[in-house]
Amino acid sequence: MVAFISIILNNNYLQAASLVGKETLTMITSPDYPPYEFYDTREGKRQIVGFDIDIANYIAAELGFTLKVTEADFNGLIPALQANRADFVMAGMTPTPQRRQNVDFSIVYYEAKDTIVSLIDSNITDTQNLSGKKVGVQLGTIQEENAKKIAAKVPGIQIKRLNRVPEIIQEIKSGRIDAAIIEDNVARGSIQVNPSLQLNVIPSAEDASGSAIAFPKGSSLVKPFNQVLQKMKDNDELEKLAKKWFAQSVAKDAKSITAEDPQKTLNLDFRRIIPDIPFILQGIPTTLLFTFLSVFLGLIWGTLLSLLKISRIKFLTWFANAYTSIFRGTPLLLQLSLIYFATPQLTGYDISALQAGVFSFTLNSGAYMSETIRGGIQAVDKGQTEAAISMGIPYPMMMVDIIFPQALKNILPALVNETIGLLKDSSLVATIGVVEILRSAQIVGANKYIYFEPLLFAGLIYYLLVMGLTFGASALEKRLRQSE
Repeated sequence: MVAFISIILNNNYLQAASLVGKETLTMITSPDYPPYEFYDTREGKRQIVGFDIDIANYIAAELGFTLKVTEADFNGLIPALQANRADFVMAGMTPTPQRRQNVDFSIVYYEAKDTIVSLIDSNITDTQNLSGKKVGVQLGTIQEENAKKIAAKVPGIQIKRLNRVPEIIQEIKSGRIDAAIIEDNVARGSIQVNPSLQLNVIPSAEDASGSAIAFPKGSSLVKPFNQVLQKMKDNDELEKLAKKWFAQSVAKDAKSITAEDPQKTLNLDFRRIIPDIPFILQGIPTTLLFTFLSVFLGLIWGTLLSLLKISRIKFLTWFANAYTSIFRGTPLLLQLSLIYFATPQLTGYDISALQAGVFSFTLNSGAYMSETIRGGIQAVDKGQTEAAISMGIPYPMMMVDIIFPQALKNILPALVNETIGLLKDSSLVATIGVVEILRSAQIVGANKYIYFEPLLFAGLIYYLLVMGLTFGASALEKRLRQSE
């Protein structure tokens, strides 16, 4: 009987591979949710590990696929799936009716419970105590849906939605919210390093939930994945992995150094992040690459737009002004999201997160730079233009050799400000999965269940980079002024 089932499974695996038509499956997740998925930051490693990752690797091996893991914020996982950026999602996701309208789900592979996390002296022990309280939840999660159900029964609950669990924990500690609804395995890690907090499990009758794998609508992978998941249940492989990840202390590294003193109003201990500093520092090259590519391409595009604005062809002038109006009048994050998620769906080209970031920032910064460059060109004495024309110098040569060098000298401080702005705004690309400086710090904070230390260290890195750019620009400006 066992041999017969094995033959059937093997045939289904081969059928799955032929139906998909490729050897590599792309999984997308939100790796800030230990122990389900999180970054192994030891010694600067950049490997996503966890309960869901082990399950995905097991399934891929059984089906004969190579697994590729990518990341995004949790609320961007299903949009990424709908934009064909991934073959499936694993992120401790619960198959709610609303989600089933947009994606297909596997069978539930792990049952979880929700908990109420609050300060020890808050006297909040059950859902009835949440009446009149501010309750935090992670945006896009089943906990958000469960909080809405509880709010429908318990009057006066105000729900506050945040992007990440560490932010929710910090909001509780700072008194901005009274409690939070967080999954039990994740909440216990936070409690271990925050003794001023407590958790109380919500009875399962009120919030029965579980984790499943999400697929695009009509995906041929659902059936073979379900077969492997059922096999993992039957041979206790899921139970073994659950014990491996949920029985251990995920926060032991942070707790072994120091634990929070509830009596202290400010509890900072940078020793907690010392082992993870190499991981954060690895975000610097990505940030600088992104910034300088965006500045270089944005300068070229901005220069072209500025020339269109001062041209005598009305249509080109209208186009450049309309372009600038659109890109200055809409949020940069909106432009980034549209380019990243819409490009594969509209063109079929699987644009990478870094490419989408550089492209978005180039288009956006070009709009701003065009105005700066236009002002610099028009600030050059018109007599020089007239003299060049009277001497028969071609227009392109005049602009390159006479006008642009003087305009660049005049607008250099503004260009430096634009570069600094791009350097700091580069943190926005973290929303589409680029692990730069800020994202690296947030990952360390999620792994260690701390908030301030990694962010303060990231702030120091940004400050030093900005100061380096400022000093370099000052030296260049002095050199350019020597001829005056």
